[in-house]
Amino acid sequence: MTTTYDVIVVGAGHAGNEAASAAATMGSKTLLITMNINTIGQMSCNPAVGGIAKGQIVREIDALGGQMGIVTDRSAIQFRMLNRGKGPAMWSPRSQSDRKRFIEEWIHTLTNISNLHIWQDCVTSLIIKGKEVVGVRTLLGAEFLSRSVVLTNGTFLNGLMHFGPVKLRGGRIAEPASYGLSDQLASLGFRMARMKTGTPARIDKRTIDFSRLTEQAGDDDFHKFSYLDSVCRDLKQMSCWITYTNPHTHDILRAHLTESPLFNGQIASIGPRYCPSIETKIVTFADKASHQLFLEPEGVDSNEYYVNGFSSSLPMDVQMEALHSIVGLENVVLYRPGYAIEYDFFDPTQLYHTLQTKLLKRLFFAGQINGTTGYEEAAGQGIIAGINAHLTAHDTGDSFALSRNEAYIGVLIDDLVNKGVDEPYRMFTSRAEYRILLRQDNADERLTGKGFSLGLASCERHNLLTIKNQEKERLATVLQSTAISPEDVNGMLEMVGSQPLSHSVKLSELLLRPQVTLSLLIDCSAELREAVASIPRIREEVEESVEIQLKYQGYIERERLSAEKLQRLDKIRLPEDFDYSAVQSLSTEARQKLTRIKPRTIGDAERIPGVSPNDISVLLVLLGR
Repeated sequence: MTTTYDVIVVGAGHAGNEAASAAATMGSKTLLITMNINTIGQMSCNPAVGGIAKGQIVREIDALGGQMGIVTDRSAIQFRMLNRGKGPAMWSPRSQSDRKRFIEEWIHTLTNISNLHIWQDCVTSLIIKGKEVVGVRTLLGAEFLSRSVVLTNGTFLNGLMHFGPVKLRGGRIAEPASYGLSDQLASLGFRMARMKTGTPARIDKRTIDFSRLTEQAGDDDFHKFSYLDSVCRDLKQMSCWITYTNPHTHDILRAHLTESPLFNGQIASIGPRYCPSIETKIVTFADKASHQLFLEPEGVDSNEYYVNGFSSSLPMDVQMEALHSIVGLENVVLYRPGYAIEYDFFDPTQLYHTLQTKLLKRLFFAGQINGTTGYEEAAGQGIIAGINAHLTAHDTGDSFALSRNEAYIGVLIDDLVNKGVDEPYRMFTSRAEYRILLRQDNADERLTGKGFSLGLASCERHNLLTIKNQEKERLATVLQSTAISPEDVNGMLEMVGSQPLSHSVKLSELLLRPQVTLSLLIDCSAELREAVASIPRIREEVEESVEIQLKYQGYIERERLSAEKLQRLDKIRLPEDFDYSAVQSLSTEARQKLTRIKPRTIGDAERIPGVSPNDISVLLVLLGR
């Protein structure tokens, strides 16, 4: 059986779904291969999307024309905007999802894209001619030919799960691992290693004593992930619940550390520093008497709850004993225990910024195969890989990449290909030096035009952005041209602890005060109320965006100027065949890393750890700059 496609995507997780959706939407005849059609888009760990910096990535995916934000909104059972107490550069959306509905929405989305076909099977090898990938072979003996292949294998490459001393081969509980691909890629010269991640036990809602827990409700406002006003959050909203471990819990865990695969030598691979197991927490933070846990619902019609913060690979009986020592969980019953999983990944410095591999043409990697962790990081890579797989398949001569000052996705991929990973990579706002430019509220302004030019973002999405920009400009003009008198505003100013006015000032000037918000000014100004009332459809988004733009204009402009300097370095290209080993004026570490990574530009070289400013000066001199 041999069939030909433009693009083949291997794996239907968060990276694979975005890659396949993007390629097919742009016009490629696309095949998505998954080992189980019924678990497309499975949330292997916690049933939530977004979070600190991750939420910005999801909004960027949506702005480009991707699907994750839409699927998340339609399956959301709780939405929260994190970090609202900080500046808007730090605001990060997060949504709890109905796990079953999330899968259903993904299946519905993918099966209704006309160019996209799905095949249930396991890919065991690539078909290679010369230095190009031309297709894949499967466990069932099928051969599929294509002009681009995207690998998004998640934790399935030689996956091994640990339940205390019990080891089971698999990519996820009750699902088989994938074999063959890793060995083939290693034989071709790809550098690979092992990583580890884990997940907590799932518990029965009916056995939780909620009366002893602290409730955490969601937000009830206009925020969501998708910029499309036709996409709504319409499922029943549910609360999460908070409890804590205690010294007795820690004593139980500490007494059984020798049975933990993480501490007895059974697991030797790299685990995520920022999502540690509970046994790692009690060792690393031995001085802490408790650790916060979040009990998160798995769905509207499900009794299953996720114990966020209690990831573990300890034996089942130890996990049960420790959970029973926690307030509210004294009588809890498990659906299944937590476990750790080891899997293969490949050094991402072997990739270009397009996520095409340097060793084989027409082959792209996205997701945990590149050493990342998290649904959002995977999906962000997936949409970029899918776009470039489509462009490569049609030999357009074009490629698509995002820079560090354009998107968190750009920061993510730049970090991967220039710095590599020594632990599972997780995105944080602190990784982005231009985070004031990369806010969650303006992802559409940054990226929808690019997505529309690619043929990925829809006309509806582009038209909505045009309306938003027009209304923003109109509202900003009203704020900058309308004065307000002391008698209209001093009562409000005194109420919020701000200095009263002695004379009339422009509304935009008053908005610069930290205590003053646009909503307070609307209550005080008839002209402003009239302007806001006339905004169609997306009023709240326009208000929020204008307020941020005016309040933080100085910071935004300063960061924009800094980003322009970065762009100048990113435009100075380095020859692919540059012999760094022959340049003795470069440091030894720089020669080694530049030879291994082969950066595209001076800007890329500057961001490689171990390449000093002096090394960059040497390169600029050699290039005649």
